[in-house]
Amino acid sequence: MASTVSDGGRDPDRYRAAQRGLTRLLLRDLRSARRLLVPTRLRQAMPDWIAAVHALIGQYGSASSALGAEWYDAQRAAAAVRGPFTVPVADVPPEGQTEASLRWATRDLWPAPSGETARQEPIETRLEAAFDVADGVAQKLVADQGRQTIRQAVRQDREAVAYARAAALGGCFFCKLMASRGAVYKDAQTAGRDANDRFSGDASVVKFHNNCHCTIVPVFRGQRFELSPHASEWDRLYQEYAAGHPGDQLRLFRRALAEHDSNPLPGSH
Repeated sequence: MASTVSDGGRDPDRYRAAQRGLTRLLLRDLRSARRLLVPTRLRQAMPDWIAAVHALIGQYGSASSALGAEWYDAQRAAAAVRGPFTVPVADVPPEGQTEASLRWATRDLWPAPSGETARQEPIETRLEAAFDVADGVAQKLVADQGRQTIRQAVRQDREAVAYARAAALGGCFFCKLMASRGAVYKDAQTAGRDANDRFSGDASVVKFHNNCHCTIVPVFRGQRFELSPHASEWDRLYQEYAAGHPGDQLRLFRRALAEHDSNPLPGSH
């Protein structure tokens, strides 16, 4: 008899909790690194701060990859898959990617380009806002390494047939839509690469965003995937309110979630 696997339940929740714990430690160390970026000497201090953040992303990203590999091995064992398989651990993002992301996060600290209106807030206010964005950037780069580890394993493991996205109950509308699709992901075309340009990024085919806590659930040969009750509800809302309106699905789905979902969207109340 085929075993059943789902995007909900104890196992995905425990894995998400482990990754969230890693995020808390990451944010703690990122706060300590903030002292390197001195407002009075931004240009000189920026390289040292970027290097420190990149080192933290490497350190915590490796831990995220290890968690992803352990999660995959545990799910493979639970599926009673026969035959050996070594999970390919994701690489740490290159320093150039980290630097580009952090410079984007801190773009409002610099004088406005010619023809643009300069920001009026004090530098301390803009610096705090930049640090918040940078924290989200770092969180994504770390969490992506765990997710990439699982995605690589699914692609290379002959016994894996697909993966599903497990969204947090309080996740955004896009994450909930991706989770409602079920175990359809195996490559870029099925993962929604063209679904929404706002969720772009080479590091994630399924377009995880900053501060996203979605996880990936592998599905193996002989298993049957079943949507969790909350993901089934998201699918029902999409089919009822959005599916029949090409070009306007995301807006209508977001409105349906705000009005009818028992786990409201962030900021909808």
